[in-house]
This record gives sequence, C-alpha cells and structure tokens, in this order.
Amino acid sequence: MSGLEELAILAAGLGAGIMTSTVGVSSLLSFPVLLAVGVPPVVANASNTVGLTPGALSGSFGYRQELREQPRVAATVITTCAAGAVLGAALLLALPASVFEAVVPWLILGTCLLVGAQPRISRWLRRTHQTSRGPARLSPVTTAFATLVGVYGGYFGAGSGVMMMAVLGFGTDLEFRVVNALKPLAILASNVVASLIFLVVADLDWTAVVLLAVGSVVGGYVGARIGRRLNPTVLRTLIVLVGVSAAVGMLV
Repeated sequence: MSGLEELAILAAGLGAGIMTSTVGVSSLLSFPVLLAVGVPPVVANASNTVGLTPGALSGSFGYRQELREQPRVAATVITTCAAGAVLGAALLLALPASVFEAVVPWLILGTCLLVGAQPRISRWLRRTHQTSRGPARLSPVTTAFATLVGVYGGYFGAGSGVMMMAVLGFGTDLEFRVVNALKPLAILASNVVASLIFLVVADLDWTAVVLLAVGSVVGGYVGARIGRRLNPTVLRTLIVLVGVSAAVGMLV
C-alpha cells in the first residue's frame, strides 16, 4: 500500500467518523475507498467495521448529555443491536464471499436511497417528536426492528444509523435530538460486537484498521460537536454519489 493510498484511508476514516455522528452512513464513505486501494470486499468490510468502531465510540461520547435523558432506551438499543450483530457477523463469515459481493452493491444502492430520503424522515421527526421528555421504553415491535438493524449492522452496516433513526422515529415519541443521539450508539453496539468476532476469526487488513481508527476517532467527536447545527446536504450528496459509483463499479 502506497503512502498516497494510506493518506486516502486516513482521510476516509476522518470523514466516516464525522458521518457516523451526523448523517449516520459512515461506511458509504470508507468502504469504497478500501475497495479502490485493492482490499478484497469481505476483508474490506471486516476491516472497515473494526476501524470505525472508535469513531462510533467518540460520537456517542459527544452525545452523552442526550443519552443520559433516556437510559432505558439507550440500554435497549445497545442490547438489541449487539444481539443482532452476532447473527449479522456470523452470516458474513459463514456465507461464501461471492454472496457478499453479489448482495453488497444492492445494499449500497438501497442505503443511498435511504440517505436521499433522510431529510424527509428528519423533518417528519422534528414535527411529530417534540413532546416526550420523560423516561420512555421501546415496544416489542420496535425492539424487534431495532434487532434487525443490529443484524444488518453486523453484516454490512452502511446506513444502519439512518435505519435506527427511522425505527425509533416511527416507533417512539422521543424528541428528535435524542433519536439523533441514539444513532451513533446503535452503530457502536453493532460494531463492537462484530469487531470482537472479526478480531478472532476474520482476515483483516491491519494497516487499514489502524488508519481508519485514527481518523474516525477524531471525526466521530468532531461530528458530534457539529451534528446539532450542521446542514449536511452537500455531504449527503457526496456520499450518495460515492455510494452509487461504488455500487455500479461492483456490478460491472
């Protein structure tokens, strides 16, 4: 790996960390970069998950004030996403690499559509989720969908933060700012569990892991600081373009 490629991965980690705390689609930025420098898809996915975990940790720390307001929901998000991630990581490692390579372009395209719809989801949440300020809990149906988000997070993960926002938005009366704070926490729970599994049994590109970790831990905290005020339209457009380009490149 050349010095320029290493710099590109470091920059991707920084950007992905910011995206974890703001838009919630970090892997759509970092995963294509790993593919572009020649890392095989399954190795790139596992390395990406391990490398971006520190960014999700720093992002969640940045939102600690909001998370303290709903400890029961935060604990449920951690539990469901962690449990789901076990199945997702197992599927990634148990199924042939050809399955992942065939499925992931469509997952990326689907996530790009979700990213495009995020402004509408966010506006709806802001209009309808401003009154619940006391302790809340997740219904069984919402808990089941949160677990499915964890499964997706363990298998691939791009856009899992946006998915969790949608699940919590339609299934709870939480304020928008709290839902936004739970987004990096969901990513963190999935990434930690999947990373522990990948560290034991998966092939990893350790250069990529370290560079992504260094970049994402800075980006995650910075993203949490600016996530309450940032208008992410330009960044969202860039991510969709990168994601679509990566998906088309894998399909052809």
